[in-house]
Amino acid sequence: MKITVNVWRQKDADTKGSMVSYALDDVSEHMSFLEMLDVLNEQLTLAGEEPVAFDSDCREGICGSCGVVINGIAHGPEVTTTCQLHMRSFSDGDVIDIEPWRAGAFPVVKDLVVDRGAFDRIIAAGGYISINTGSAPEANNTPVPKEDADHAFASATCIGCGACVAACPNGSAMLFTAAKINHLGLLPQGQPERESRVVSMIEQHDAEGFGGCTNIGECTAACPKGIPLDVISQLNRDLLGALAAGKA
Repeated sequence: MKITVNVWRQKDADTKGSMVSYALDDVSEHMSFLEMLDVLNEQLTLAGEEPVAFDSDCREGICGSCGVVINGIAHGPEVTTTCQLHMRSFSDGDVIDIEPWRAGAFPVVKDLVVDRGAFDRIIAAGGYISINTGSAPEANNTPVPKEDADHAFASATCIGCGACVAACPNGSAMLFTAAKINHLGLLPQGQPERESRVVSMIEQHDAEGFGGCTNIGECTAACPKGIPLDVISQLNRDLLGALAAGKA
């Protein structure tokens, strides 16, 4: 099929960017979206032009590095990662707009590449267990209720792609932050630092310039791993408990 892609081109963080149109012929419906971008870059390279910079790594929906906004939707028309989106989701003659994540805390590095270091700094603020837990215990020594284990696992599936931020009209990273807090706080190993963790990570979230959560729900709708909105409710409960205990 033939398509036209309007791609955000920006030389570097200090240069003003703009949308540039490119025509592509003979795009197979079996191509992934990133393979289509590979074809575009081959075309640009052969023409002596600068290829489009975009992030990707595993191309298996695991690492979360490939996210872009496609026709105004984080990751595109299917609830999946950009690398797992295929061109059969589009039609012959379509015009496709491709932009980087739009958030003040995710500055554009080049073209479709953004700096998501803010996520790393949120995790560094408390998304870990630092207490001495000793050697690995026998699995049945510390039973974990199934409901808690299920919720912890659901939170742990977060791949840090940033779609929640790109989809949120407030540019909030609360779904990401809540997932990284809850997958530790719901398990026995995470209890000693549960209160200090939520306070430190929320403080870092706000310091990075992310917006506040107003429970619109666009984040969970765009999340390729289906992380539920109630992880934010759990975060709020933990935060209120920590504040009441004077941990802030």
